[in-house]
Amino acid sequence: MRKLLSVFGATGQQGGSLLRGLLKRPDVLKTYRLRGITRDVNKASAIALQDAGVEMVQGDMDDVPSLKIALAGSYAVFAITNYWERASAEVEINQGKAMADAAVAAGAELIIWSSLPDVTAMSNGKLTSVKHFDSKAKVESYIRDLPIKSAFFWPGFFMQQLTTMFKPKPNDEGKLTFSWSWGDTPTPMIDIADTAKYLIPILLHPDKYNGKRFVASTAYYSATDIVETFKKVIGKDMQFIQAGQGSSVLELPPEIAQVLKESSGLMAEFKFYGPSGPKDLEWTLAQMDDPPTTFEDFVRANERWEF
Repeated sequence: MRKLLSVFGATGQQGGSLLRGLLKRPDVLKTYRLRGITRDVNKASAIALQDAGVEMVQGDMDDVPSLKIALAGSYAVFAITNYWERASAEVEINQGKAMADAAVAAGAELIIWSSLPDVTAMSNGKLTSVKHFDSKAKVESYIRDLPIKSAFFWPGFFMQQLTTMFKPKPNDEGKLTFSWSWGDTPTPMIDIADTAKYLIPILLHPDKYNGKRFVASTAYYSATDIVETFKKVIGKDMQFIQAGQGSSVLELPPEIAQVLKESSGLMAEFKFYGPSGPKDLEWTLAQMDDPPTTFEDFVRANERWEF
């Protein structure tokens, strides 16, 4: 009999990507049947997953009784939170712990938590404003002490962000410009549509990867790399201007802009994942049987790039 994998955030970027990716892998579907958990099972994206063969059930991270019902019978659980929905570390920690506790109570044997580094600890207290990283790390620490096998998915900077808030655009002089806040520092980037590629090894070999972190990115890309890739693919000239300097075109919600300003050292000094990041990424990529999407392939496939 196939085991049940229950996926939180089923209609979001990570959970939805995981489910869609698994639906394309008959080998994995021989081992697992899929359940998606969302607050609204009647939304179009939930219905599309249901039609594709995913069992969709209602569950609310703030409603513990609904979590127990949603996870009934699960062997494995993918758990994720959205810090920016409420912009509260306390809420995110409470939600993460509630999902983990519900997984244990349901008798699940494996939980995969979408996590990030503890920046306050990594920087020895130098950077304390990256709350949306630290809160996930606190949940990771909590899960490690629970009586359940666990693994941790650490996604890098989403390539998808370059189709929205970080999308290149013309500046006041009409020059096509790309901006972000941390200069030319190489940054680990992931096509979040690849989520399943990173997690399939864990799902197929939970004992082997118990307690492991998967540093999930294709590679480290600098602003220069990004600009040169855009120029190659779209055939137009482009320049990089650091956000807050000169004629930067970056326009962000005030709260996100403030966090990026206060946490620029995360990229410049600590390279997102910390000093072991490059080595950890090399290890992660070696575990995968399906290579991740390069930034060039992402640019070619995901946007018409009309400016």
